[in-house]
Parts: sequence; structure tokens; C-alpha cells
Amino acid sequence: MTYTTEIRINQNLETFTSKLINTDNLKHWQLGLNDYDYIYGTPSKTGFKIRLHYTLDTKSFFLIQTISKSALPDELHLTYESKGIYTIQENCFTAVSEKESLWVSKNEVIPTTFKMRLMLLIMPSIFKNQTKTYMQNFKNFAENGISINPKK
Repeated sequence: MTYTTEIRINQNLETFTSKLINTDNLKHWQLGLNDYDYIYGTPSKTGFKIRLHYTLDTKSFFLIQTISKSALPDELHLTYESKGIYTIQENCFTAVSEKESLWVSKNEVIPTTFKMRLMLLIMPSIFKNQTKTYMQNFKNFAENGISINPKK
């Protein structure tokens, strides 16, 4: 399944992308994120890899995030690996004006187990809605300093 989402961020391109790639900021906009572990590479550079630990609805899981292409401030391509799902995400960033940026995220979700294939067939919107939620959470954090995890 492939889908594209976009959002406008009321910040210049450099400020926006520097907040987006800062791993310490992830907890402020990724719901359920508990922690992350460094695996390999230089932050924000191609090849950088981290393990993201989440808890959602009392279920714990992790994702391996790898930067497959870093051409900041214009592009950031990532892959996410987890049990049952492999996701390819291509993020493109454009300066709309001196104070506004456009974030376009193209995602390809590839199920790797029968259970996830079935879930994708029955509830395809769940992945797109999750991406939209994370993008809106990031917008609120970047523009207004609103964290979804005020205790962290």
C-alpha cells in the first residue's frame, strides 16, 4: 500500500528540518515512544540507524529506523522495520515562504506476515491516519512547543 500525506509548518525550512531530525525531539511528537537506542552511524546522515521503543494500548514493540537518503534540508528518506511490517518513507521539504515549509511524506507499507497483510486489507486507513497524526503532533511541537509527552 502506498499513500502520501502533507502538512504545512509555520517555520522556515532550516528551523523546521533541524527540529525534525533531532532525535531528542522524537518524544515530543511520536505518541507511545518510550526511548530509543543508537545502533549505527552519524545522526541525520545516510546510514544512521536507531531502535525506537514504543508502548501503545499496553503493547510494547520496537521499530528499526534507518536513514536511506539524507539530502537535508530538502529530502530525508527512511525505512522502518518491525515484526510484520516494512515501511519505506520518502520525505520532501519545500520552502513555501521565508516563514513556511511544506512537508510531503510518501509512504509504502509492505506487510511481511499474513496477519499484517490481513490487517492492511481490512483497515488500510490505520497507517495513513497514524502518519497524519504524527505530522500534526510535530507541527504542534515545532510551532508552539506543545509536547504530547509533557512529563518527558
